[in-house]
Amino acid sequence: MRLLPFTFGLLVMSAGLAACSQPPAETTHDASAPKPAPATPVSKDFPAGTYTLDASHASLTFTVSHLGFSTYTAGFDRFDATLEIDPAHPEAAKLHATVDVKSLDLPTPPKGFHDSLMSAQWFDAAAHPQMTFVSTKIEKTGDFSAKIYGDLTLRGVTKPVVLDAVLNGGYPGFAPYDPNARIGFSVKGEIKRSDFGMAFGIPEPGSNMGVGDTVGVVIDAEFSGPPLKAK
Repeated sequence: MRLLPFTFGLLVMSAGLAACSQPPAETTHDASAPKPAPATPVSKDFPAGTYTLDASHASLTFTVSHLGFSTYTAGFDRFDATLEIDPAHPEAAKLHATVDVKSLDLPTPPKGFHDSLMSAQWFDAAAHPQMTFVSTKIEKTGDFSAKIYGDLTLRGVTKPVVLDAVLNGGYPGFAPYDPNARIGFSVKGEIKRSDFGMAFGIPEPGSNMGVGDTVGVVIDAEFSGPPLKAK
């Protein structure tokens, strides 16, 4: 993953309505036209158990407004997570995640920029080298979506955070290529960096001159679980 200063995502879909006073023109059906492929159903065919992050198939990024001119995007390269989940009782799932603050990955940073962000004005990495997230409650919002409530600790400050998660799918394993169960999620959320004592550079009210307080978090992650049972 490329990470964020923390914590996940729901897909937002929109539909357009059009009104027409005249009946639609008659159309002809082209039997030779290819038929659209059916939507692939999301599988919940994975066993209950403890799942660990597959770091090679995970990303954690964050976004923040810069001067109101652009949305700056960066992330973290080193993080880990453990998930205990039963697909029959997802509301009982438990998630614990850690982020190595010094693994902050910046796009083409100016000289000294990374060191500046590690300083006490920003992440204060010397005193607080890790961020952690521990779930406290899971609330189903749909067949494949949920809100994850938890405590985020950043710069030694712990605050409640809510993430929106979507289950992208899972399976019990695929021998011989992937002999362990696997599940994947997309997650989104927002935090206020000032809540965690990181208020440096926040614009004055009515101005965009600075770095925004609201930080968006985007996580995509796969987890590896119990081994495939022999048939």
